[in-house]
Amino acid sequence: MSKAKATGALDFLISCLHYNICKRSATSLVIKVGLQQNSIKAVLTLAYQSFGVVYGDLSTSPLYVYRSTFSQKWQLHEDDTEILGVLSFIVYTLTLVPMMKYILFVLSADDNGEGGTFALYSLLCRYAKLSMLPNQQPIDKELSTYKLDQDVLDAKGSKVKLFLEKHKNARTALLIVVLLGTSMVIGDGILTPAISVLSAVSGIEVAAPNLHEHVVDVIACLVLVGLFALQHFGTRKVGFMFAPIVLTWLFCISSIGIYNIVRWNVGVFRALSPYYMYNYISKMGAAGWASLGGILLSITGTEAMFADLGHFSRSSIKIAFTFVVYPSLVLAYMGQAAYLSKHHADIQRSFYKSIPEAVFWPVFVVATLASVVGSQAVISATFSVIRQCSALGCFPRVKVVHTSKNIYGQVYIPEINWILLILCLAITIGFRDTILIGHAYGIAVITVMFVTTCLMSLVIVVVWQKSIWLALCFLVFFGSIELLYISAALVKVPEGGWVPLVLSGMFMAIMYVWHYGTKKKYQFDVQNKVSMKWLLTLGPSLGIVRVPGIGLIYTELVTGVPAIFSHFVTNLPAFHEVLVFVCIKSVPVPYVPPQERYLIGRVGTKEYRMYRCILRYGYKDIRIDDHDFENQLILSIGEFIQTEAAQTWVPSSNEGSVDGKMAVVGTSARNGMAFTVSELEDLEQSSYGTPLSKSLSVPSLQDLSEIESPDVGRKRRVRFELPESPDVDPSIRNELMQLIEARDAGIAYILGHSYVQAKKSSSLLKKFVIDVLYSFLRRNCRGSAVALSIPHICLIEVGMIYHV
Repeated sequence: MSKAKATGALDFLISCLHYNICKRSATSLVIKVGLQQNSIKAVLTLAYQSFGVVYGDLSTSPLYVYRSTFSQKWQLHEDDTEILGVLSFIVYTLTLVPMMKYILFVLSADDNGEGGTFALYSLLCRYAKLSMLPNQQPIDKELSTYKLDQDVLDAKGSKVKLFLEKHKNARTALLIVVLLGTSMVIGDGILTPAISVLSAVSGIEVAAPNLHEHVVDVIACLVLVGLFALQHFGTRKVGFMFAPIVLTWLFCISSIGIYNIVRWNVGVFRALSPYYMYNYISKMGAAGWASLGGILLSITGTEAMFADLGHFSRSSIKIAFTFVVYPSLVLAYMGQAAYLSKHHADIQRSFYKSIPEAVFWPVFVVATLASVVGSQAVISATFSVIRQCSALGCFPRVKVVHTSKNIYGQVYIPEINWILLILCLAITIGFRDTILIGHAYGIAVITVMFVTTCLMSLVIVVVWQKSIWLALCFLVFFGSIELLYISAALVKVPEGGWVPLVLSGMFMAIMYVWHYGTKKKYQFDVQNKVSMKWLLTLGPSLGIVRVPGIGLIYTELVTGVPAIFSHFVTNLPAFHEVLVFVCIKSVPVPYVPPQERYLIGRVGTKEYRMYRCILRYGYKDIRIDDHDFENQLILSIGEFIQTEAAQTWVPSSNEGSVDGKMAVVGTSARNGMAFTVSELEDLEQSSYGTPLSKSLSVPSLQDLSEIESPDVGRKRRVRFELPESPDVDPSIRNELMQLIEARDAGIAYILGHSYVQAKKSSSLLKKFVIDVLYSFLRRNCRGSAVALSIPHICLIEVGMIYHV
């Protein structure tokens, strides 16, 4: 490369750095202004969408609650003891659990807008040292999305917090509880479609009693296949498509409820008195207690309000439930109770029998469509939870498709979608009875709620710094309600209740084995780091041949040189003239702002031309799949070089070590470098030839004042203009020039192809877990190169054996 071209390339790099800073600031300002102007409209729009995603399952529960509750075919008393007692339990359960627990308390414990069991766990990990993977750094706490309350940090740690931090077994037990709740959510994603669709479709037997028994099963299976096939369209499109259906459904059941109350029995309003609950239990005894397993189905789908919080907002979910869903459900259950009080024989088909004959078929069609929507709520929650688990190292690598360009929380996971479909069809065909599926469904639903109650109690003490007595009151009040329902649901284990236990056990095993193996592999990397003292004695060439180009060495270490480096050099004593140790790690936050994502530092002295780049991602973030990653990395290193010279970096956790200091690039201001940016026409294809993801060189140096940057699938050409004599230190200019020359020579990706084995001295259990289960999961999940979107033409894999 000639000196003139190298100088031009340097100007090109500096221009890019300034353009990125300007663009980030302008984009942030536009977003904030847009939110202020459209906040009310946005909340109402999200509330509308939430009907089609969040409340579908909860709103379809009237299809099967009474049938499941009275599955023992009791002889009902003339004074309606059973009917009024069950109605009273339903109304108070809806009031205490969804309204009081979730709307008033749980939704307030969101993690930067994200909900679910893992969101609560992530929140706890930020305020207490509970993470089982020790790769967090103090500088991570300075992320704008960390949102730590300084008063909480300065306060003396509570006894609960200190106990959890001190005892490893307590932290492990907490993780297992979280995995239990997560696995039950996945179980919901299997059982909800089965019971909702089968309950709705079975209504056809009321109008056609002579229909063959297998016709209903076939129709239900076809509807389920169609439902799961729609998932790839994404939550936003499905929400807009399904929201009118749910609103129509809620209007139907509330209108029919009012009609039945007025026509058959206005006295059902007496059930608002808690006396009828006591009267019901005292007269029915053990049978009444066992029937609570059917009553708890009235709150199925409640957890979706919290798990799907990342798709919407707290205000939108509260508005939709309080003003539409809750009153509609109460009227629907009262209407069915009023009808049953005069038609005891119709108890097994109470919902469809209570529909006026003139509107039966329209309501049947709406019910079938609403059951599909009800399944959508939990399927969306399942995708969200699995995405969180994978990001935090508790689930094997899967393909996560972000279906919205504007909202990070909306995702689709193809592998999980089809696994859920297969298991759902197996449940539907295997049981063919909503009563048996309801037994299984109830256990899964109430277990998730109890786990949320336990985690919320810890949040009250650890995060909110409230009295431990307040946390105990919350745990005892709501926990006792849920334990009552759990005890009733466990009686049904032999009658279908074993299904969620088996499913949750299977998914818990997968998640825990993956987390355990990942932790052991990380510990091996930490214990086998290359000695930096040895590295510093090798001189500027590191004792090896330095060839032109840039080598990106992927590692999980945030400090030190990984063993893969020495292993590679031992077999091939040559490396690129510029080395970058790339670490992609998850931070216990929902997302990391792009301008705070890159953490850059040096490894060794300047002569080594070795850098460390830590990319920080939250569990909601889109991982590296950007075709412009190479350019972004080079720009970040270039910005670090200037930041380092200006002494404006943020010190990292390893300050004073041989790793040097690190800086968060993208946030420091440039002084004395005025520039202008002009945007040209949009281009569909690169005018420089091959796509950036497959290119081994920088764009053509014929026009170094232009660069393309991706913008929602399109490319935009931008022209940068710098002063004729920019005030740049000669040493900085020289290092930047070397960086550009190395980039022009090509980039190679060095990735470890690891084989994890248990040590010979390990126990038989550990050998089985590592050598059989963990190895099986690693072989059958997405490969590291695919997950990291590494172009195969530039990939170099280094085989290593990890003895953990």
